[in-house]
Amino acid sequence: MDFNLTEDQTLIKDMARAFAQDVFAPNAEKWDEEKIFPVEELRQAAELGFAGIYVGEEHGGSDLSRLDAAIVFEELASGCTSTAAYISIHNMASWMIDQFGSDKVRAKFLPKLTTMEHFASYCLTEPGAGSDAASLKTKAVRDGDDYVINGGKAFISGGGISDVYVTMVRTGDDGAGGVSCIAIPKDAPGISFGAQERKMGWNSQPTAQVLFDDCRVPVENLVGDEGDGFKIAMKGLDGGRLNIGACSIGAARACLQAAQDYTGDRKQFGKPVGQFQGVQFTLADMATELEAARLMIRQAASKLDAKEVDATMHCAMAKRFATDVGFKVCNDALQLHGGYGYLKDFPIERYVRDTRVHQILEGTNEIMRVVVSRKMQEGQGRD
Repeated sequence: MDFNLTEDQTLIKDMARAFAQDVFAPNAEKWDEEKIFPVEELRQAAELGFAGIYVGEEHGGSDLSRLDAAIVFEELASGCTSTAAYISIHNMASWMIDQFGSDKVRAKFLPKLTTMEHFASYCLTEPGAGSDAASLKTKAVRDGDDYVINGGKAFISGGGISDVYVTMVRTGDDGAGGVSCIAIPKDAPGISFGAQERKMGWNSQPTAQVLFDDCRVPVENLVGDEGDGFKIAMKGLDGGRLNIGACSIGAARACLQAAQDYTGDRKQFGKPVGQFQGVQFTLADMATELEAARLMIRQAASKLDAKEVDATMHCAMAKRFATDVGFKVCNDALQLHGGYGYLKDFPIERYVRDTRVHQILEGTNEIMRVVVSRKMQEGQGRD
Protein backbone atom coordinates (compact mmCIF):
# COMPACT_ATOMS: atom_id res chain seq x y z
CA MET A 1 0.00 0.00 0.00
CA ASP A 2 1.89 3.03 -1.31
CA PHE A 3 0.24 6.42 -0.89
CA ASN A 4 2.95 8.27 -2.80
CA LEU A 5 2.45 9.35 -6.38
CA THR A 6 4.67 7.78 -9.01
CA GLU A 7 7.14 9.93 -10.90
CA ASP A 8 4.79 10.04 -13.89
CA GLN A 9 1.83 10.99 -11.71
CA THR A 10 3.83 13.78 -10.11
CA LEU A 11 4.67 15.13 -13.56
CA ILE A 12 1.00 14.93 -14.58
CA LYS A 13 -0.02 16.73 -11.38
CA ASP A 14 2.55 19.47 -11.90
CA MET A 15 1.51 19.95 -15.52
CA ALA A 16 -2.19 20.18 -14.63
CA ARG A 17 -1.48 22.55 -11.72
CA ALA A 18 0.61 24.87 -13.87
CA PHE A 19 -2.08 24.94 -16.56
CA ALA A 20 -4.80 25.63 -13.99
CA GLN A 21 -2.80 28.48 -12.44
CA ASP A 22 -1.67 30.01 -15.73
CA VAL A 23 -4.80 29.59 -17.88
CA PHE A 24 -7.89 28.81 -15.78
CA ALA A 25 -7.40 30.86 -12.60
CA PRO A 26 -6.75 34.25 -14.25
CA ASN A 27 -9.89 33.89 -16.39
CA ALA A 28 -12.31 32.14 -14.04
CA GLU A 29 -13.92 35.33 -12.70
CA LYS A 30 -14.61 36.66 -16.20
CA TRP A 31 -15.94 33.33 -17.44
CA ASP A 32 -18.29 33.15 -14.48
CA GLU A 33 -19.43 36.76 -14.65
CA GLU A 34 -20.00 36.83 -18.42
CA LYS A 35 -21.05 33.18 -18.78
CA ILE A 36 -18.30 32.42 -21.27
CA PHE A 37 -17.70 28.88 -22.53
CA PRO A 38 -13.91 29.02 -22.98
CA VAL A 39 -13.50 27.10 -26.22
CA GLU A 40 -9.91 28.04 -26.96
CA GLU A 41 -8.72 27.34 -23.42
CA LEU A 42 -10.50 23.99 -23.46
CA ARG A 43 -8.66 23.11 -26.65
CA GLN A 44 -5.41 24.09 -24.97
CA ALA A 45 -6.30 21.59 -22.25
CA ALA A 46 -6.91 19.00 -24.96
CA GLU A 47 -3.41 19.62 -26.31
CA LEU A 48 -2.13 18.42 -22.93
CA GLY A 49 -4.18 15.23 -23.24
CA PHE A 50 -7.01 16.25 -20.91
CA ALA A 51 -9.86 15.70 -23.40
CA GLY A 52 -9.44 11.93 -23.54
CA ILE A 53 -7.70 11.12 -20.28
CA TYR A 54 -8.78 7.47 -20.15
CA VAL A 55 -9.58 7.05 -23.85
CA GLY A 56 -7.26 4.68 -25.72
CA GLU A 57 -4.33 5.99 -27.73
CA GLU A 58 -5.69 4.66 -31.05
CA HIS A 59 -7.89 7.71 -31.54
CA GLY A 60 -5.83 10.30 -29.73
CA GLY A 61 -6.57 9.53 -26.09
CA SER A 62 -4.05 9.61 -23.26
CA ASP A 63 -4.87 6.07 -22.00
CA LEU A 64 -4.31 7.05 -18.37
CA SER A 65 -5.86 5.54 -15.27
CA ARG A 66 -8.82 6.70 -13.17
CA LEU A 67 -6.36 7.56 -10.43
CA ASP A 68 -4.44 9.74 -12.89
CA ALA A 69 -7.71 11.41 -13.83
CA ALA A 70 -8.56 12.16 -10.20
CA ILE A 71 -5.19 13.87 -9.83
CA VAL A 72 -5.79 15.93 -12.98
CA PHE A 73 -9.29 17.05 -12.03
CA GLU A 74 -8.27 18.14 -8.54
CA GLU A 75 -5.65 20.41 -10.07
CA LEU A 76 -7.84 21.80 -12.86
CA ALA A 77 -10.69 22.55 -10.45
CA SER A 78 -8.40 24.61 -8.24
CA GLY A 79 -8.21 27.06 -11.14
CA CYS A 80 -11.79 26.98 -12.43
CA THR A 81 -14.14 24.41 -10.92
CA SER A 82 -16.92 24.92 -13.47
CA THR A 83 -14.65 24.44 -16.49
CA ALA A 84 -12.91 21.43 -14.94
CA ALA A 85 -16.31 19.84 -14.32
CA TYR A 86 -17.25 20.25 -17.98
CA ILE A 87 -14.00 18.53 -18.99
CA SER A 88 -15.00 15.66 -16.71
CA ILE A 89 -18.35 15.30 -18.48
CA HIS A 90 -16.68 15.45 -21.90
CA ASN A 91 -14.28 12.71 -20.80
CA MET A 92 -17.12 10.53 -19.52
CA ALA A 93 -19.01 10.75 -22.82
CA SER A 94 -15.87 10.10 -24.85
CA TRP A 95 -14.94 7.10 -22.70
CA MET A 96 -18.37 5.53 -23.25
CA ILE A 97 -17.87 5.72 -27.01
CA ASP A 98 -14.33 4.34 -26.73
CA GLN A 99 -15.22 1.56 -24.31
CA PHE A 100 -18.50 0.35 -25.81
CA GLY A 101 -18.73 1.71 -29.36
CA SER A 102 -17.96 -0.27 -32.50
CA ASP A 103 -14.72 0.39 -34.39
CA LYS A 104 -16.74 2.46 -36.85
CA VAL A 105 -18.38 4.59 -34.14
CA ARG A 106 -15.07 5.11 -32.37
CA ALA A 107 -13.34 6.19 -35.58
CA LYS A 108 -16.29 8.43 -36.44
CA PHE A 109 -16.40 10.45 -33.23
CA LEU A 110 -13.26 10.09 -31.09
CA PRO A 111 -10.56 11.84 -33.16
CA LYS A 112 -12.39 15.16 -32.95
CA LEU A 113 -13.42 14.62 -29.32
CA THR A 114 -9.89 13.94 -28.06
CA THR A 115 -8.73 17.25 -29.58
CA MET A 116 -11.91 19.07 -28.51
CA GLU A 117 -12.45 20.15 -32.08
CA HIS A 118 -15.82 18.71 -31.11
CA PHE A 119 -17.36 18.82 -27.65
CA ALA A 120 -19.47 16.08 -26.05
CA SER A 121 -22.40 15.93 -23.64
CA TYR A 122 -23.86 13.10 -21.58
CA CYS A 123 -27.66 12.85 -21.74
CA LEU A 124 -29.39 10.72 -19.12
CA THR A 125 -31.59 12.96 -16.94
CA GLU A 126 -35.10 13.90 -18.08
CA PRO A 127 -37.68 16.29 -16.63
CA GLY A 128 -39.52 13.29 -15.17
CA ALA A 129 -36.56 10.95 -14.64
CA GLY A 130 -33.86 12.21 -12.30
CA SER A 131 -32.80 9.91 -9.49
CA ASP A 132 -35.08 7.23 -10.98
CA ALA A 133 -33.04 7.23 -14.17
CA ALA A 134 -34.29 3.81 -15.34
CA SER A 135 -37.76 5.29 -15.80
CA LEU A 136 -36.61 7.51 -18.69
CA LYS A 137 -39.14 8.03 -21.49
CA THR A 138 -37.11 9.26 -24.46
CA LYS A 139 -38.03 6.72 -27.13
CA ALA A 140 -36.01 5.41 -30.07
CA VAL A 141 -37.90 3.37 -32.68
CA ARG A 142 -36.09 1.48 -35.44
CA ASP A 143 -37.00 2.60 -38.97
CA GLY A 144 -34.81 0.89 -41.53
CA ASP A 145 -31.21 2.00 -41.02
CA ASP A 146 -32.22 4.78 -38.62
CA TYR A 147 -33.62 5.27 -35.15
CA VAL A 148 -36.40 7.84 -34.88
CA ILE A 149 -36.09 9.49 -31.47
CA ASN A 150 -38.70 11.46 -29.54
CA GLY A 151 -38.41 12.96 -26.06
CA GLY A 152 -36.15 15.29 -24.17
CA LYS A 153 -33.26 15.50 -21.73
CA ALA A 154 -32.83 18.03 -18.94
CA PHE A 155 -29.89 19.78 -17.24
CA ILE A 156 -27.47 18.85 -20.01
CA SER A 157 -24.01 20.37 -19.62
CA GLY A 158 -22.92 21.59 -23.02
CA GLY A 159 -26.53 21.63 -24.24
CA GLY A 160 -26.78 23.66 -27.44
CA ILE A 161 -22.99 23.96 -27.74
CA SER A 162 -21.71 20.39 -27.83
CA ASP A 163 -21.33 18.58 -31.13
CA VAL A 164 -22.09 15.05 -29.88
CA TYR A 165 -24.74 13.93 -27.37
CA VAL A 166 -24.21 10.48 -25.85
CA THR A 167 -27.84 9.76 -25.06
CA MET A 168 -29.74 7.10 -23.16
CA VAL A 169 -32.97 6.19 -24.97
CA ARG A 170 -35.67 3.58 -24.59
CA THR A 171 -35.57 0.97 -27.33
CA GLY A 172 -37.38 -1.78 -25.41
CA ASP A 173 -39.67 -2.44 -22.47
CA ASP A 174 -39.96 -0.37 -19.31
CA GLY A 175 -37.11 -0.63 -16.85
CA ALA A 176 -33.34 -0.66 -17.06
CA GLY A 177 -33.18 -3.50 -19.58
CA GLY A 178 -35.03 -1.48 -22.20
CA VAL A 179 -32.47 1.36 -22.31
CA SER A 180 -29.90 1.77 -25.07
CA CYS A 181 -27.09 4.26 -25.68
CA ILE A 182 -26.65 6.18 -28.91
CA ALA A 183 -24.33 8.98 -30.06
CA ILE A 184 -26.39 11.78 -31.60
CA PRO A 185 -24.64 14.55 -33.58
CA LYS A 186 -25.72 18.15 -33.16
CA ASP A 187 -26.72 18.37 -36.83
CA ALA A 188 -29.08 15.38 -36.71
CA PRO A 189 -32.48 16.31 -38.19
CA GLY A 190 -35.05 16.78 -35.45
CA ILE A 191 -32.75 17.79 -32.59
CA SER A 192 -33.22 21.16 -30.89
CA PHE A 193 -32.30 22.87 -27.64
CA GLY A 194 -34.10 24.72 -24.89
CA ALA A 195 -33.11 28.10 -23.51
CA GLN A 196 -29.92 28.31 -21.50
CA GLU A 197 -30.64 27.69 -17.83
CA ARG A 198 -30.01 30.50 -15.34
CA LYS A 199 -27.88 28.87 -12.66
CA MET A 200 -26.38 29.56 -9.26
CA GLY A 201 -22.96 28.45 -10.48
CA TRP A 202 -21.21 26.49 -13.21
CA ASN A 203 -21.55 29.56 -15.42
CA SER A 204 -18.57 28.80 -17.67
CA GLN A 205 -20.46 25.88 -19.16
CA PRO A 206 -23.82 26.07 -20.94
CA THR A 207 -26.75 24.03 -19.62
CA ALA A 208 -29.96 23.42 -21.56
CA GLN A 209 -32.61 20.87 -22.40
CA VAL A 210 -31.93 18.67 -25.44
CA LEU A 211 -35.11 17.95 -27.38
CA PHE A 212 -35.85 15.26 -29.96
CA ASP A 213 -38.77 15.55 -32.37
CA ASP A 214 -38.67 12.67 -34.87
CA CYS A 215 -34.90 12.98 -34.68
CA ARG A 216 -33.24 10.59 -37.15
CA VAL A 217 -29.95 8.96 -36.19
CA PRO A 218 -28.19 6.11 -38.03
CA VAL A 219 -28.42 2.74 -36.29
CA GLU A 220 -24.64 2.51 -36.65
CA ASN A 221 -24.35 5.24 -33.99
CA LEU A 222 -25.52 2.78 -31.34
CA VAL A 223 -22.98 2.54 -28.50
CA GLY A 224 -22.93 -1.05 -27.27
CA ASP A 225 -25.85 -3.37 -27.98
CA GLU A 226 -29.54 -2.61 -27.62
CA GLY A 227 -30.48 -2.94 -23.96
CA ASP A 228 -26.98 -2.15 -22.69
CA GLY A 229 -27.59 1.56 -22.19
CA PHE A 230 -28.37 1.63 -18.48
CA LYS A 231 -25.34 -0.52 -17.64
CA ILE A 232 -23.16 1.77 -19.75
CA ALA A 233 -24.61 4.84 -18.04
CA MET A 234 -23.92 3.45 -14.58
CA LYS A 235 -20.37 2.41 -15.47
CA GLY A 236 -19.75 5.89 -16.81
CA LEU A 237 -21.07 7.39 -13.60
CA ASP A 238 -18.61 5.43 -11.46
CA GLY A 239 -15.80 7.43 -13.00
CA GLY A 240 -17.84 10.61 -13.23
CA ARG A 241 -18.47 10.49 -9.49
CA LEU A 242 -14.76 10.24 -8.79
CA ASN A 243 -14.03 13.14 -11.11
CA ILE A 244 -16.62 15.42 -9.56
CA GLY A 245 -15.39 14.47 -6.10
CA ALA A 246 -11.87 15.38 -7.20
CA CYS A 247 -13.17 18.69 -8.54
CA SER A 248 -14.68 19.39 -5.11
CA ILE A 249 -11.33 18.67 -3.48
CA GLY A 250 -9.51 21.00 -5.87
CA ALA A 251 -11.93 23.85 -5.18
CA ALA A 252 -11.76 23.23 -1.44
CA ARG A 253 -7.97 23.16 -1.47
CA ALA A 254 -7.89 26.55 -3.18
CA CYS A 255 -10.32 27.92 -0.58
CA LEU A 256 -8.35 26.48 2.33
CA GLN A 257 -5.16 28.08 1.05
CA ALA A 258 -6.95 31.40 0.61
CA ALA A 259 -8.37 31.15 4.14
CA GLN A 260 -4.93 30.44 5.61
CA ASP A 261 -3.49 33.46 3.83
CA TYR A 262 -6.37 35.73 4.78
CA THR A 263 -6.48 34.77 8.46
CA GLY A 264 -2.72 35.21 8.63
CA ASP A 265 -3.00 38.80 7.41
CA ARG A 266 -6.34 39.99 8.82
CA LYS A 267 -5.95 41.58 12.25
CA GLN A 268 -8.63 42.01 14.89
CA PHE A 269 -8.21 42.63 18.61
CA GLY A 270 -4.57 43.43 18.05
CA LYS A 271 -3.39 40.25 16.31
CA PRO A 272 -3.98 38.14 13.19
CA VAL A 273 -7.25 36.25 13.48
CA GLY A 274 -5.34 33.10 12.53
CA GLN A 275 -3.75 33.20 15.98
CA PHE A 276 -7.09 32.65 17.70
CA GLN A 277 -7.55 29.02 18.68
CA GLY A 278 -11.09 28.85 17.31
CA VAL A 279 -9.83 29.81 13.85
CA GLN A 280 -6.89 27.43 14.14
CA PHE A 281 -9.24 24.57 15.01
CA THR A 282 -11.47 25.39 12.03
CA LEU A 283 -8.50 25.39 9.65
CA ALA A 284 -7.22 22.13 11.15
CA ASP A 285 -10.59 20.44 10.65
CA MET A 286 -10.79 21.75 7.08
CA ALA A 287 -7.35 20.33 6.27
CA THR A 288 -8.06 16.99 7.97
CA GLU A 289 -11.39 16.41 6.25
CA LEU A 290 -9.94 17.47 2.91
CA GLU A 291 -7.12 14.94 3.24
CA ALA A 292 -9.59 12.20 4.18
CA ALA A 293 -11.70 13.02 1.13
CA ARG A 294 -8.66 12.89 -1.15
CA LEU A 295 -7.68 9.48 0.21
CA MET A 296 -11.21 8.14 -0.34
CA ILE A 297 -11.28 9.39 -3.93
CA ARG A 298 -7.89 7.91 -4.72
CA GLN A 299 -8.69 4.57 -3.09
CA ALA A 300 -11.95 4.32 -5.05
CA ALA A 301 -10.12 5.25 -8.26
CA SER A 302 -7.57 2.50 -7.61
CA LYS A 303 -10.39 0.01 -7.08
CA LEU A 304 -12.05 1.11 -10.32
CA ASP A 305 -8.76 0.73 -12.19
CA ALA A 306 -8.36 -2.77 -10.74
CA LYS A 307 -11.99 -3.63 -11.59
CA GLU A 308 -12.57 -4.76 -8.02
CA VAL A 309 -16.04 -6.05 -7.18
CA ASP A 310 -16.67 -3.31 -4.61
CA ALA A 311 -15.51 -0.44 -6.83
CA THR A 312 -19.02 0.96 -7.40
CA MET A 313 -19.70 1.08 -3.66
CA HIS A 314 -16.44 2.88 -3.00
CA CYS A 315 -17.05 5.33 -5.84
CA ALA A 316 -20.42 6.19 -4.28
CA MET A 317 -18.89 6.50 -0.81
CA ALA A 318 -16.10 8.72 -2.08
CA LYS A 319 -18.39 10.93 -4.14
CA ARG A 320 -20.74 11.50 -1.22
CA PHE A 321 -17.97 12.24 1.24
CA ALA A 322 -15.76 14.35 -1.04
CA THR A 323 -18.54 16.55 -2.38
CA ASP A 324 -19.98 17.12 1.10
CA VAL A 325 -16.54 17.93 2.49
CA GLY A 326 -15.59 20.03 -0.52
CA PHE A 327 -18.63 22.26 -0.20
CA LYS A 328 -18.23 22.53 3.58
CA VAL A 329 -14.58 23.54 3.32
CA CYS A 330 -15.42 26.20 0.72
CA ASN A 331 -18.27 27.48 2.89
CA ASP A 332 -16.07 27.49 6.01
CA ALA A 333 -13.46 29.47 4.09
CA LEU A 334 -16.13 32.02 3.20
CA GLN A 335 -17.05 32.30 6.89
CA LEU A 336 -13.42 32.87 7.83
CA HIS A 337 -13.27 35.71 5.30
CA GLY A 338 -16.24 37.37 7.02
CA GLY A 339 -18.08 39.92 4.91
CA TYR A 340 -15.29 39.97 2.36
CA GLY A 341 -15.94 36.33 1.53
CA TYR A 342 -19.42 37.29 0.39
CA LEU A 343 -18.05 39.78 -2.14
CA LYS A 344 -17.22 38.90 -5.72
CA ASP A 345 -13.92 40.73 -5.26
CA PHE A 346 -12.77 37.48 -3.67
CA PRO A 347 -13.02 34.09 -5.46
CA ILE A 348 -14.41 32.22 -2.44
CA GLU A 349 -18.09 32.84 -3.20
CA ARG A 350 -17.61 31.48 -6.72
CA TYR A 351 -16.11 28.25 -5.39
CA VAL A 352 -19.06 27.94 -2.99
CA ARG A 353 -21.56 28.40 -5.83
CA ASP A 354 -19.72 26.02 -8.15
CA THR A 355 -19.29 23.20 -5.63
CA ARG A 356 -22.85 23.22 -4.34
CA VAL A 357 -24.19 21.37 -7.38
CA HIS A 358 -21.63 18.59 -6.92
CA GLN A 359 -23.83 17.24 -4.11
CA ILE A 360 -26.68 16.90 -6.64
CA LEU A 361 -25.29 15.73 -9.97
CA GLU A 362 -23.77 12.38 -10.97
CA GLY A 363 -26.37 10.96 -8.59
CA THR A 364 -27.46 12.98 -5.57
CA ASN A 365 -25.69 12.31 -2.32
CA GLU A 366 -28.90 10.75 -1.05
CA ILE A 367 -28.76 8.29 -3.95
CA MET A 368 -25.10 7.62 -3.08
CA ARG A 369 -26.35 6.41 0.30
CA VAL A 370 -28.86 4.18 -1.49
CA VAL A 371 -26.08 2.69 -3.64
CA VAL A 372 -23.88 2.05 -0.61
CA SER A 373 -26.67 0.51 1.44
CA ARG A 374 -27.65 -1.84 -1.40
CA LYS A 375 -24.06 -2.98 -1.80
CA MET A 376 -23.85 -3.55 1.94
CA GLN A 377 -26.98 -5.73 1.76
CA GLU A 378 -25.18 -7.76 -0.93
CA GLY A 379 -22.41 -8.41 1.56
CA GLN A 380 -19.86 -5.82 0.47
CA GLY A 381 -17.96 -3.67 2.95
CA ARG A 382 -17.55 -6.39 5.61
CA ASP A 383 -13.74 -6.51 5.59
